[in-house]
Amino acid sequence: MRKSIFGLAAGAAATIATFAGAEETGAQAAQAAAEETTAEEAVLTEEVVPVFVSEEVVQELPEEAATEFSGNVPEANSLRELVAAMPAAGELSDEMRCLAGAVYFESRGEPLHGQLAVAQVVINRAESSRFPSSYCGVVYQRAQFSFVRGGTMPRIQTGTAAWTRAKAIARIAHQGMWDSEAEDSLYFHATYVKPSWASKKTRRAAIKTHIFYR
Repeated sequence: MRKSIFGLAAGAAATIATFAGAEETGAQAAQAAAEETTAEEAVLTEEVVPVFVSEEVVQELPEEAATEFSGNVPEANSLRELVAAMPAAGELSDEMRCLAGAVYFESRGEPLHGQLAVAQVVINRAESSRFPSSYCGVVYQRAQFSFVRGGTMPRIQTGTAAWTRAKAIARIAHQGMWDSEAEDSLYFHATYVKPSWASKKTRRAAIKTHIFYR
């Protein structure tokens, strides 16, 4: 009878040891899984939120894209000399191409001061809260420039002297290298038309076939 009791006790002890071992093994497995999950989360955090994302967000891209001339301002006694001294090479950003395009289509037959005045109006509008805040926004604003049709600009003859001058004028105006007679003008029209709004504006300058107003 004692042998049976001892046998039962031994069996019970073995069973308890088995359960204890199982619980210990389970705890170890859970701890290992938790450590592995923590490691995976750390890796995921590094991959999903890399350092370069925050740096990319704070970059001042519009200002960087607008920079077109980083050299010293050429010495010149006249606007003509300054235009001639400007480098003809170099790609234009989209913004500067819009500015140069406005000069080209609106005033390529005008004297250089007239071309500069047109560029100045575009710049003034981009800086005014009453108009879009970019050169392209100003140029493509609906019903503002007659050369823009269907929201597009006509093809530019890029191999011409007129385009070379327009690019130079755009860069000069953008960098503020030469004062324009248009000053703070926001509007202009050709002399052969008489828009109703002209009488309500302050006239700033008249250059060949264009009149400029604030």
